[in-house]
Amino acid sequence: MEYIFTLKYQLADHDSDLDGIVEWLGAAGCDDALVGVGQPGRLALEFSREADSAEEAVRTALADVKNAVPSARLIEAAPDLVGLTDVADIVGISRQAMRKLMVAHRGAFPIPVHEGSASIWHLAEVLGWLKARGGYQIDTGILEIAQVALEVNITKEAIRHPVSRRGDLELLTV
Repeated sequence: MEYIFTLKYQLADHDSDLDGIVEWLGAAGCDDALVGVGQPGRLALEFSREADSAEEAVRTALADVKNAVPSARLIEAAPDLVGLTDVADIVGISRQAMRKLMVAHRGAFPIPVHEGSASIWHLAEVLGWLKARGGYQIDTGILEIAQVALEVNITKEAIRHPVSRRGDLELLTV
């Protein structure tokens, strides 16, 4: 199956040869990725990777990038963080219909990661909720890749901020 996802990286200061980086990525197996280097110090790779599973697609892409540019630090795997408009587009309904669902099922609808004038959710959680409700065409490939992206991002943050440094988290379960 073909999985489409994006990996975003921060480049080290010494990684300034962008043409060289693109060549290294191709040689390391990332020839199935569209490479974006528009923002200084950043690298975005939109993969269209054939694999037996979403987990395999992302895992091999992460390894390929690590082999090509060992100093690059992962910023984010996508699709993960989305607004209601993004979810509506993926599901094929209007933003207004998506908002009505959220408001009508406020207690059951997934909790946003950030709430404000532009709230965001984990795509996997919203798609999973919609799938459980039934009546929506949820592309299983998108749901699978969103679940893997969520896991990658959570793991990345757990490594960056170990629980032992944050103190007691029991308050979160109250």
